[in-house]
Amino acid sequence: MSALPRTTPTHPGTDPALTHHRAAIATLGRELRALVDAAVRSTAPPETLYDIAEAVRDLAARFTGPVRTRAQIPVVDEFPGAVRMFSPVIGEGSPLAPPVRIARDGDGVVGLCTLGLTHEGPPGYGHGGFTAMLLDELMGHACVAAGRPGMTISLTTRYHRPVPLETPLRIHARVTAAEGRKVFVTGVVSTAEDPVTPLAGAEAVFVAPDPERAQALFPHLRES
Repeated sequence: MSALPRTTPTHPGTDPALTHHRAAIATLGRELRALVDAAVRSTAPPETLYDIAEAVRDLAARFTGPVRTRAQIPVVDEFPGAVRMFSPVIGEGSPLAPPVRIARDGDGVVGLCTLGLTHEGPPGYGHGGFTAMLLDELMGHACVAAGRPGMTISLTTRYHRPVPLETPLRIHARVTAAEGRKVFVTGVVSTAEDPVTPLAGAEAVFVAPDPERAQALFPHLRES
């Protein structure tokens, strides 16, 4: 069996050991996404599915050693920050993420991704809840890009057209106003081919927690 090609996420300023660790996570994440995609597409008979389930159970048993607790920040992440290796939206190590690639764009941020059958709602189209999650994620990044990081306290999503699967998508978000600790953000999902026609849009309010609240929500930050 040939060796798997290594994925090497580039994050300037990281040490070689961290880069290597992230590359291994990203490589595993890519193969897990391929496995999940194969599973949801398969029309194999029950006997084959039972055999594969047993093989997957054996693989899961190979994850040995200490495990991360619910509130523990992964050592490979930057939090607060933009590197979230296991995020269900942008995480290169997540079997659920598309994953979305995010960059600055004018007065906001833009994300590019393609949804697969893993993200299906109506046949052939993305699940509305996942569309809302894409918008929420990008609007959070828009807050960070504007120097006003916070957490969502309100999200209103409007669906204009079904979001197609297996079609390159574009998500754009930008901060529109700020009031004290509150930040007001808008976001739009479109296809990459036709970015001016909205498929879904959202308006959200984010708020930056005060230091005491932030320590209560994220206790492991005290250990950083």
